[in-house]
Amino acid sequence: MAYFILKRIVQSVFVMVAVAFLAFSLFRFVGDPITQMTGVETSIEDQERLREELGLNDPFISQFLRFTREMLQGDFGFSYRTRQPVANMIADRIPATLELGVVALIISLLVGVPAGVYTALKPRGVLSQTILMTTLVGVSIPTFVIGIMLIFIFGVQLGWLPTFGRGGTVAIGNWDSSFFTLNGWRALLLPAITLGVYQLTLTMRLVRAEMMEVMRSDYIRFAMARGVPMRRLHYKHALRNTMVPVITIVGLQFGGVIAFSIVTESVFQWPGMGLLFLESIRFVDIPVMGVYLVVIAFFFVLVNLVVDLLYVAIDPRLRIRDVHDGPVEKI
Repeated sequence: MAYFILKRIVQSVFVMVAVAFLAFSLFRFVGDPITQMTGVETSIEDQERLREELGLNDPFISQFLRFTREMLQGDFGFSYRTRQPVANMIADRIPATLELGVVALIISLLVGVPAGVYTALKPRGVLSQTILMTTLVGVSIPTFVIGIMLIFIFGVQLGWLPTFGRGGTVAIGNWDSSFFTLNGWRALLLPAITLGVYQLTLTMRLVRAEMMEVMRSDYIRFAMARGVPMRRLHYKHALRNTMVPVITIVGLQFGGVIAFSIVTESVFQWPGMGLLFLESIRFVDIPVMGVYLVVIAFFFVLVNLVVDLLYVAIDPRLRIRDVHDGPVEKI
């Protein structure tokens, strides 16, 4: 197990360095931050002096190495636009994005897994066909269109839920949470449903396909022949083996929800990292954009590591394979 974890950590380090390099390379072409920081009355001499102070005249490799070295030391730099520490700006936005992603993932699992099991056990039923058709329509519509439709129905026409903002929050240390206020939950529902629609459809169809394949397995037929109760057969034996590949998809879903919540946060003006990233693009705030992508990459790496560990814990064959692939000790 220790060798497995060490191998994954080494791979994660290379992934983080590659993401940081690509992000830093691409941001050189998004525009000149000096023109956004200064006005039309600023002289060329003042602009060049500011460019020199920020190190923008240095070679690309020097800028990247300085960026990497400072991040390893915990210094994420300052925003070009607000002159605030980037670490504080990201830390203020992380709770909103994480809570949105967690609620969206929970909604997709609570609805997607039972729906997938039902449509697999009764594939020809009218309700199963209705569920499949509805989810197909939902996943075919872009996320921002779903968000606008929910705003129009539940916010404008019915007036049940707020259409923008985060609502009330409660400070728990440095974490501002929406989970402990009614207004926070009301503001959280619409963006969470919008963000979770695609994840719900993916989860449901994956569970359905895996469940139908498991139900055709020999050990399931043998258990049916022995007279094992169908409820126990479905939910203890079949569903347990179905969930093994679902764990990987769920882990990747959570990383994707965190990374691709930009559109949803923009539609609902949700004050998370995605909205901060859009604002930084508008003002060519390179430090914020770079740190954002590195943080997102870290989330993906962390989630994948947890998924790999869960895989090893659930499937003993992976532990045996890892032992054989590990270094051979001399006797």
